[in-house]
Amino acid sequence: MRTVAGSGLARGIALFLTLLTGFTGLVYEVTWQKYLAALLGSDSKAVATVLGIFLGGLAAGYGLFGRVARGRVRRDHPRLLLVYGLIEGGIGVYALCFPLLFQGIQSISLWIPPGPPGVSFAIDTFLCTLLIGPPAVLMGGTIPLLTQALARNLEDATSLHALVYGFNTAGAFAGALCAGFFLIPWLGLGGVMASMALVNLAAGGVFLALDHAASEGRSPSDSQLAASLNAPAGLAVCAAVALLSGFAMMTIQTILNRVGALALGASQFTFSMVVATFVLCIALGSFGVSALRRIPTSLLPASQWLLVAILLLLYPLIADAPYWGHWLRSGFGNEERNFYPYYLAVFAGILAVSLAPLALSGATLPLLFHHLRRTTDELGSAAGRLYSWNTVGSLLGALLGGYAFLFWLDLHQIYWLATIALAVGAALITVRVFPAARALAGAGLALSLLVVGLQPAWSPYKLSAGLFRNRTALPYSHEGPERFFEEHRKLRTGDYVAYYNDDPSASVAVFRYPDSSGVTVTAIINNGKSDGNVPGDYITMSMAGLLPALLARSPERAFVIGYGTGVTVAELGALDSIEEVVVAEISVGVMEAAPYFDSYAWAAGSPKTRIIVGDAYRALLRSHGNYDLIVSEPSNPWVTGVEMLFSREFLEAARARLSPGGVYLQWFHTYETDSRTVGIVLKTFREVFSQVAVWYSQRGDLMVLGFRDPDVRIDLDELEARWSRQDYSEAFRRIRIDSLPELLAHELLPLSVVHEAELPDEIHTLTHPILSHRAARAFFAPQNSASLLVELTPEVRRAGAENSLLRRYHEHRGGTLSDTDRLSILGETCAYRDALCATLFAHWLHEEPDSPVLAQALATARRLRVGASLKPRILDLLRQLYEDGELVSDFDAADRRTIYQRAYHHAAPFTREPRQAPPPSS
Repeated sequence: MRTVAGSGLARGIALFLTLLTGFTGLVYEVTWQKYLAALLGSDSKAVATVLGIFLGGLAAGYGLFGRVARGRVRRDHPRLLLVYGLIEGGIGVYALCFPLLFQGIQSISLWIPPGPPGVSFAIDTFLCTLLIGPPAVLMGGTIPLLTQALARNLEDATSLHALVYGFNTAGAFAGALCAGFFLIPWLGLGGVMASMALVNLAAGGVFLALDHAASEGRSPSDSQLAASLNAPAGLAVCAAVALLSGFAMMTIQTILNRVGALALGASQFTFSMVVATFVLCIALGSFGVSALRRIPTSLLPASQWLLVAILLLLYPLIADAPYWGHWLRSGFGNEERNFYPYYLAVFAGILAVSLAPLALSGATLPLLFHHLRRTTDELGSAAGRLYSWNTVGSLLGALLGGYAFLFWLDLHQIYWLATIALAVGAALITVRVFPAARALAGAGLALSLLVVGLQPAWSPYKLSAGLFRNRTALPYSHEGPERFFEEHRKLRTGDYVAYYNDDPSASVAVFRYPDSSGVTVTAIINNGKSDGNVPGDYITMSMAGLLPALLARSPERAFVIGYGTGVTVAELGALDSIEEVVVAEISVGVMEAAPYFDSYAWAAGSPKTRIIVGDAYRALLRSHGNYDLIVSEPSNPWVTGVEMLFSREFLEAARARLSPGGVYLQWFHTYETDSRTVGIVLKTFREVFSQVAVWYSQRGDLMVLGFRDPDVRIDLDELEARWSRQDYSEAFRRIRIDSLPELLAHELLPLSVVHEAELPDEIHTLTHPILSHRAARAFFAPQNSASLLVELTPEVRRAGAENSLLRRYHEHRGGTLSDTDRLSILGETCAYRDALCATLFAHWLHEEPDSPVLAQALATARRLRVGASLKPRILDLLRQLYEDGELVSDFDAADRRTIYQRAYHHAAPFTREPRQAPPPSS
């Protein structure tokens, strides 16, 4: 008599629920990683640890519930569905409580006095294990319990087991995509946990109902499968193959994540695409096994050797991934609506390349289970042991292949290790299935080793070229990778890679190339993206340190987030008053590359400099004492992990570490983004700092300043006194700023303007992270489309006029500026800000229309500049905005308003508004 548990209806319902619980499992993993970044930081060590805890919990669960299945199946009424229903309900209850549990663990972590870095990290890892270990163990019950509960007989077991594995993995595929793309940005971390908890609770309730229905018609003879005391023959070999397969495929997933970051950009969406592809293909491989009516004995070893062969064939193609990333990206243009179609195309491309090897990998465990089930009736125990060893292998792949080995090896070498591990597993299972084929297995292993040994290393130039930032097709973009890179090198004559290292956190390169004037440029490249070069970014990196030092009350102790080229650290160390510069740098490779920038900055070896290699959030929270200034120069917020440095919680931690009169500076950009993203950054910033100002260094580079004291009022006399000191004047002279008015010209939004401005409603927090999602979408916006335009309400204009340092300096000098000062201010403004340049000329025309110096300066500027901002009709309109009388121009009302909005300068505010104009948009 067939039990209800084994009936078609019950199996169908159970498999559907398995799909849902697989979905929730992956969503939990992504959400936990976001939560635990606050404890462990966002570096690769933390990510590997979180993944290790999750996989370790699953491995323990597979083993534990395999034994549970083994014990209960010997009873007359095993009631395995009851056990599994309680497990799902337990996961749901735990998820509902998780936010509160996290707050408690976080409080404990911050309460424990900081010790040596290794001890502190070990304590935090233990705390994280307490948080996510229990539910991860419970999740390990799915495969062993349902395999035993739903199988009708031994012949049915392989197909059923593959279906359970396949449905659960297919759900995980959907969870990997939905978590990062939709659920977390929409619901926040707490909302995601609550919604997934409801799914688990509902699934648990249905499984309890299925067990109740099954128990009503069950007699002692109806137990699903009679137990056998026979231990599975060949378990040791199958477990070894499962472990090697888990290690190899998790390692390869890590490698492809890193290569994907180099080819597509290191955003969370790139990682989601790679992980989702892996999970889907594994599910497809498992479904393929379930569809087989007959499984030949040779299929298991043959599939393993075929997997090894395909990976060897793919090896030389992976180095060309950046080209194919550019080829794909150039087809979608600069429109935000193409964000989802682009990533759909990315997914399709990765799927096309990786379907065959990953599907073979997904078939491995069901085939190993099929091999074992011939020798035992304890299906749940056999499945639990196999999956436990496979997950242990995945754990080793995450910790060793995804982290530890990268201290000594590059990505291509770790790929070789993973391929060799699979070849060893193929040889073992060949001998197990065909004992007489030892020589053939040995020959296959030797051939694999030989092919690996003959492979060349992947090209650092190709990997680090950053082609994903080339949004439009080049003339040779569609002529194949070899032709593309040949032409690409011709355009960059003299370009070469001086340094390259795949470290545990990033793939770091140093490029050197001549610019248009023949000057050698040295750039630090992280994951294919330039994060600073000299001399091109020298002004920004220098000013990032000098400006807060100039404005802080007593600049003695500094904290710098991100070493980069070392320029900021070196400039701070060169100031006489600075006694210590603490630097948090997440990448070992960046610090190894530091000597390549010694001609511009010798900072790492300075006695004032103390380097902390690790996550900035943890380093800041664990630091001793306060700082007079903190400088944050992160990468772009669409880069995975960087968004933490823009969160409200991080800014609160930074503000708490500032001394009285302290200043926090954060770099941001207006290129490759949009105004809404800039608005979210500013809105989050002003939620923390009661006084905010925005300056610029060069075109596209912003510096957002947060002041610790709410009543800050910058003393111009003190500012001039500090400027006159030799260390400051020489430092600013190195970036060609020779006078204080020139520097003050870099102020865009004076104090209080940001607080009076209307900004987006959203703020970016660790529990509701929206910035990385928004910034990634804005990466598709038209180039340089972002702006700092805010609605010029009376409150905004009043705050700007009262607090503009350049305007106050003007008044401090009796309301007049010398021609020399005017020319220096114009020189700085016109170099980077077209619209504001025109405003300053118009203001001078209003005040001194007959000045010969003005006429000469205007003629020179028109001769050197390209654009419409200095056209006579625009200057005439701007001049009229400073005068009384009828406003006469050939611009309509809307154009007047647009020009007014873009040209408004808080240091030289217009005295009137354009008439009959609609309100400006922000």
